[in-house]
Amino acid sequence: MGESLSSARSEREMGRAVGALIAARPVRVHFVYFDAGGGHRNAAMALRAVIGERYPTWQVDLVNLQTLLEPVDPVARITKRRVSSEDVYNGLLKRGWTYGSLPMLRGLQAGIRLQAPRLEAVLDAYWQSQDVDLVVSLIPNFNAVLFRSLRRAHPTAPYVTIMTDLADRPPHFWQEPQDQFIICGSERAVEQARAMKYPPERIMQVSGMVLKPGFYAPAPQDRRAERLKLGLDPTMPTALVMFGGNGSKAARLIVRKLAQVPFPVQSIVMCGHNQRLAAQLAGIDRCCAIGFTDQVPHYMRLADFFIGKPGPGSISEALHCGLPVIIERNRRTMPQETYNADWVATHRVGLVVKSFRDCPGAVATLFEGRRLERFRIHARRLQNHALFEIPAKLATILYFDA
Repeated sequence: MGESLSSARSEREMGRAVGALIAARPVRVHFVYFDAGGGHRNAAMALRAVIGERYPTWQVDLVNLQTLLEPVDPVARITKRRVSSEDVYNGLLKRGWTYGSLPMLRGLQAGIRLQAPRLEAVLDAYWQSQDVDLVVSLIPNFNAVLFRSLRRAHPTAPYVTIMTDLADRPPHFWQEPQDQFIICGSERAVEQARAMKYPPERIMQVSGMVLKPGFYAPAPQDRRAERLKLGLDPTMPTALVMFGGNGSKAARLIVRKLAQVPFPVQSIVMCGHNQRLAAQLAGIDRCCAIGFTDQVPHYMRLADFFIGKPGPGSISEALHCGLPVIIERNRRTMPQETYNADWVATHRVGLVVKSFRDCPGAVATLFEGRRLERFRIHARRLQNHALFEIPAKLATILYFDA
C-alpha cells in the first residue's frame, strides 16, 4: 500500500513538473476557424481564453479561413468581394433554406478537391510567412488541403483537428486519412477515427463539445425573480427556443404551436442578430424575445427545456444547463447534424420530432409522469468539461512531438 501511494505521488509530481515545463515554453499556435454558423469561431475563442489563463507563454492566433481564401472564393470573385461563401451559408441557415443540403455539401467537397491546387497555393504562401509550432483546425471539409500545405511549409509542426460535431457525417466531413491528431467529443467519433486507421495515440477523446466559459459560471440563485424580470410567470413551464446566432423563422412556428399545448407554456426565444424575428415576436403573450447577447447561459438556466435546431453546440449547451431537448430531424436537417438526433435518443436526453408542427404533442409527452426529470438526470450525468480538457491535450501534443 505504501509503495502504491508513493508511486501515485511521484506520478502526480512528475505531471506537475511536465506541466510547468510546457507552460513556460513559448509557442505559436494557429487556430483555424470559419464564421459559418458561429460554432467554429465560438469554440476557437473559448479555447484561446482558457489557454491564455493556463499557458500564458503561448501565442494563439485565430485564422479565419474564409478571409485567407477570399482570393479564390468563387462567390467573392463573382460579387467583387461584396458577398462571400460564408455569407451565403449563413443566409441559408437564417431563412431555413436547407432542403437538398446533402447534394450541396457533396458539391462543395468535390469543388474543394477540384480547386485543391489553387487553395493550397494560397495556404502555402500563408504558412511560409508564419512561425508555427502547432496548427489546430476547428473546421470541416478543408482538413486535407490545410494539412498538405502545412506539411510543405512546416514538415514537423503537429496538425490537430478538433471535431465540433458528434460524428463524421458524411464521411470525410471531418476525418481524413493523414498523419494528424484528432480530438473527438463522442464515442461515435472515436469509433470512426479508429476505422479511419488513425494510430491510437493520435485519437484523443474528451467529454463533449466545446462550450463557452460562461456555461461553467454559477447559476442564478433566484430563478423565480429572474423570470419575473423578463415579465414571465415564475411557476409556468418555460421553453428556451434557439436557432444559433442568426435566428430562424422556425421560431415563430414554435411559439404559435406552444400556444396549443394542453397546459400553459411560456417561452424565451433567442433571436440573435435576427432583428426582424425579434420584432415579430414582440408583444406576443407568454413569449420573451431576446436579441443578440453573450448571456445565453443565463437565459438557458431560466428555462425548463430546449426547442431548436439539432446542432451539436446548441444541444450540448442545453444539456449542460440541465435542459432536456426537443429537436427536429427531416429533409431540412443538415447532413452533419442528422446523427445528433440518434445521439439524443440513445442518451435519453430529449425527444426528436419530424416537424416542429408536432411541438404540442412533444411538449405534452415531455411532461408526462417523471419523464422530464429523468431526462434532466441523464443530462446532468454527461459532465462535459471539454473546454478545460483540450488545452491539456494540446500541451501533451506539443511536448511529446517536440
